[in-house]
Amino acid sequence: MAIAIVDDTPLNLTLIQALVRKLTPPGTEIVCFTSPLAGLDWCANHEPDLIIVDYMMPDLNGVEFIEAVRKQHPADVVPILMVTAAHEKEVRYESLGAGANDFLTKPIDRHEFDPRVRTMLTLRESQKRMRSWNDDLQQAVLRQTADIVARERETITRLARAAEYRDPETGAHILRMAHYSRLIAKRLGVDEALCDRLLSAAPMHDVGKVGTPDHILLKPGRLTDDEMVIMRRHASMGHDILKGSSSPMIQLAAEIALTHHEKFDGTGYPAGLAGDAIPLMGRIVAVADVFDALTSARPYKPAWEIERAVDFLKEQRGAHFDPACVDAFLTDWHEVLEIRRRFKDDDA
Repeated sequence: MAIAIVDDTPLNLTLIQALVRKLTPPGTEIVCFTSPLAGLDWCANHEPDLIIVDYMMPDLNGVEFIEAVRKQHPADVVPILMVTAAHEKEVRYESLGAGANDFLTKPIDRHEFDPRVRTMLTLRESQKRMRSWNDDLQQAVLRQTADIVARERETITRLARAAEYRDPETGAHILRMAHYSRLIAKRLGVDEALCDRLLSAAPMHDVGKVGTPDHILLKPGRLTDDEMVIMRRHASMGHDILKGSSSPMIQLAAEIALTHHEKFDGTGYPAGLAGDAIPLMGRIVAVADVFDALTSARPYKPAWEIERAVDFLKEQRGAHFDPACVDAFLTDWHEVLEIRRRFKDDDA
């Protein structure tokens, strides 16, 4: 424990220190100040377990001292005992209003001083113990939350893998587009927690393809109009698979599955949404997914050169894609190339 005593009279300091010493265990730090300014400076850099302060002092009186301390330490953290020779009720009211927890009048009566100080120290110790319990509880909650998030991510990863088994797209594509999506979101100023959630949810964008027939999903050539209608159902199917979850991460995955094929000009599917009516995460994933699909080889097409894919993004800026998402993606290009380097198809 650390106890601060502030009184401009050295004799009073000695007396109060001796009284406090008898009430506290060995090792208690008791610091004394004849200057209230020096005491205030010490309190600014420490969290005392009790402050005992005189009322009549130069530079700052006891009430002014307490008001200054309360700006550093809230009333529910550091207890303060005011000692005053004044018997006027106004002084007592002023002291309590400034943030004092209790007060004593001079000359100090030991039989009154001892139980009051002992009570304040006992309450302070209980408060610190409660704070420690709260910290332990918070850490336990954080650990449990981390476990839940890990299980959610595992679920999403396994569902994404299930879709991969039926889709010619590779696992590396899913990793690249997820990291591209996070990169775009970060550059748009999305908060860190949502960026991380997007990284985990984006791989689920095409989970609805598990319901697409093989003869359409794996067809090496161009789809007919009728086949395209069936193919486009995967957006709604993915949403149906994921919707209704209490998990924010899976809720986001459901939103992305439903909206990542919408186009900024309203010509996309399944709902023909346009502009800001398309959720931001869907607009972000649209850029990331299309860019990586274009630059990746598929059984039905060779990979595009990066420059050609970049030109396509620029051409479709404001048509297929949200201009802000395209601009964010094309900023600081070396980060995009680093993601491509980290997640190669050969390493899938």
